[in-house]
Amino acid sequence: MTSTEIKLIDTHTHLYLDQFDDDREEVMIRCFESGIETILLPNINLESVPRVLDMMKKWPKACYGMMGLHPCYVNEDWGKELESIMATLDSPPDDMDFVAVGEIGLDLYWEKKFKAEQSEAFLTQARMAKERGLPIVIHVRDAWEELFTLMDKVNDESLRGVFHCFTGGLKEAERALDYGGFLLGIGGVSTYKNGGLDKVLPSIPLESLVLETDSPYLSPVPHRGKRNESSYLVHIAKKLAEIKGVSFEEVASVTKEGAVKMFGLKK
Repeated sequence: MTSTEIKLIDTHTHLYLDQFDDDREEVMIRCFESGIETILLPNINLESVPRVLDMMKKWPKACYGMMGLHPCYVNEDWGKELESIMATLDSPPDDMDFVAVGEIGLDLYWEKKFKAEQSEAFLTQARMAKERGLPIVIHVRDAWEELFTLMDKVNDESLRGVFHCFTGGLKEAERALDYGGFLLGIGGVSTYKNGGLDKVLPSIPLESLVLETDSPYLSPVPHRGKRNESSYLVHIAKKLAEIKGVSFEEVASVTKEGAVKMFGLKK
């Protein structure tokens, strides 16, 4: 069995962004030809909502959307924007179904001006997800301790989700998984020589991991520095198999099963 015969799920990709406006059709063809049968599209703000919906409508058997407000777009008016985003989540057009509330979280890398607003937006969206029986997809950058403080407030048996683009150490990985209902999203950083995940992932059960590209960002080797796309997920899966000392087939099967269960996807 070749790698292209084994189906993968890209649990986090932004193929709806304008970086793909000139060749989105070709990108999707390469995606399918590479064996990626399903992609999950996390929303980032109100402006991106119609873009997510357009891809869900055009590729209904392959594209699944999320609705949420990314921390980098949280400002003093975040409440109004989130209200509009959640209106789409609760009343989607054309009977579309969303698989998660995301992408949400904390990002203190670029600025800390709206740290308080980011925290409140995260808690609000996490509670909305619990009320709707949906998982959350968490973005965290330069804010692990702050995020864990918020998680301690909101976590219970009804909260589940993915720590997207995980790049923390073993301590952060174990603490994230200790919440009970969470998986770690592994992407292109796992292929970087000094990415650090080669020291973390051997200690993490494969069942606790899902695959993602975070396209167009963080391209894996051998495409590092170029625009990322979902077809490159194969490189991430191969690297994870190497790190874990298992077959590509096992990585594909286990991570796919985890994604299907977490997001309620059709097998």
